[in-house]
Amino acid sequence: MKENVHVTSQSWGEALHVIALGAVSNQKEITMTPTRYAFVKAQWHADIVDRALDGFSKIIPMEQIDVIDVPGAFEMPLIARDLAQTGKYAAVICAAFVVDGGIYRHDFVASTVVDGLMRASLDTGVPVLSVSLTPHHYQETDHHNAIYRDHFVTKGHEAAQAALSIGKARAAI
Repeated sequence: MKENVHVTSQSWGEALHVIALGAVSNQKEITMTPTRYAFVKAQWHADIVDRALDGFSKIIPMEQIDVIDVPGAFEMPLIARDLAQTGKYAAVICAAFVVDGGIYRHDFVASTVVDGLMRASLDTGVPVLSVSLTPHHYQETDHHNAIYRDHFVTKGHEAAQAALSIGKARAAI
C-alpha cells in the first residue's frame, strides 16, 4: 500500500528518484540534497562542444552540474571513470567533437573513446553518457559550424533526458 510522501526537492530530477521508489512504509517528509551530474567537455572545437552543456542545462539546472574541461576526447574515459568512482554523481556526461584532421583516423579515436566510456560505466556502476559526435564530412565553414552547434544543443538536451530516465529506471530496480 502506498502512503503519501511530501518531497522537499530542488529539481524534478530528485522528485523522479523518489517517485520511482514506489511504495513507502510510513508517511514522512523527505528532504533531499540536489542530485549532482558531472559534465566533461573536450576542448577541441570548444565553440561547438560547449553547446551540449547549453542543451543539458535546459533540463538539469547548472547548480547541479560540475563541469570539467579536458584537452580532447581521448582523455574523457579516464576522467569519467575517476568522477564516477567518487560516488558524488548520478551520471557522468562526456561531450566531444572528433573530426578528421588528416593526421589520424578519427573514427578509430571516436570508437576507442566510446568503448572507454562504456567500460567506465560498467566498471563503476554509474551511468556514463556520451555526446561524442564524429561527422564523416566536416568542413570548418560557418555553415557546418552552425549546423553542429545546433546539433550539440539537441544532443545535450537528449543526454539530460537520458540521465533522468536511467536514474528513474535504476531507482525502480
